[in-house]
Amino acid sequence: MLKKSLITVIAVMFFGLAYGAKANSIQVKGSDTMVNLGQAWAEKYMEKNAGDFVAVTGGGSGTGFSSLISATCDVAMASRSIKDKEIGLARQKGINPKEIKVALDGLAVVVNPKNPVDKLTIDQLAKIFTGKITNWKDVGGADAKITLLSREVNSGTHVYFKEHVLRNMDSNSKEEFAPGALMLPSSQAIADEVANNPSAIGYYGMGYISPKQKAVHVAKDEKSPYEVPTIENVVNRKYPISRPLFLYTNGEPQGLVKKFVDFTLSKDGQEIVLKTDFVPVK
Repeated sequence: MLKKSLITVIAVMFFGLAYGAKANSIQVKGSDTMVNLGQAWAEKYMEKNAGDFVAVTGGGSGTGFSSLISATCDVAMASRSIKDKEIGLARQKGINPKEIKVALDGLAVVVNPKNPVDKLTIDQLAKIFTGKITNWKDVGGADAKITLLSREVNSGTHVYFKEHVLRNMDSNSKEEFAPGALMLPSSQAIADEVANNPSAIGYYGMGYISPKQKAVHVAKDEKSPYEVPTIENVVNRKYPISRPLFLYTNGEPQGLVKKFVDFTLSKDGQEIVLKTDFVPVK
């Protein structure tokens, strides 16, 4: 189904490039966490609305916001809220970002299945990703140097992980990722590296989890239960690294943009959220 979705969306993108922007076509861009979800939405929407065209591309939440601000996309996908600075830039250009929550996500921390470490606290994760813990033996693993994997700074996933894990929601904290952390361009790149590197640790939206990676059980602290990123645990807020996922439009959605946004929140749209391993908001 995913291959079919990719083929459909790529074909639509080439159609748009060949014939230019049309009244019955929209561009959706942004969060790599959401790109598979966006593509699945686009495919189903176009099946139900013959003649309408939806092109979906990733690039990160920051890229989505930049495109919305520059009016080069109609809908931005984001795994973080828009920043005040971005809102200011948007308003200077006559753009009024409208936030629409469309799904929930648990941010999975993943290691190679051969790694014996299967549970970590938020504090341990913070020390690992800031470079204070550099060897797996210090958290119950083998005597091996930890390979840190992160999303690029333009990624909403990167921002969320830094604020909620490295800084533990402390607005005064200045913690940053360790200088040696490898900044990778996509969640899939992190998934592939973890699958091939027994010493690696990374993070991404739980929709990317596969048998080739092992999701670590995470606890708020040593006194709290360790939880895995599942739909149930995100809904009941037991899993400590959970977040909303958004679409952003210029003002209240209208026309084809409204049709597409309404579809994402419809019964069919929210079923797609579930099928792509995210959590419906309805």
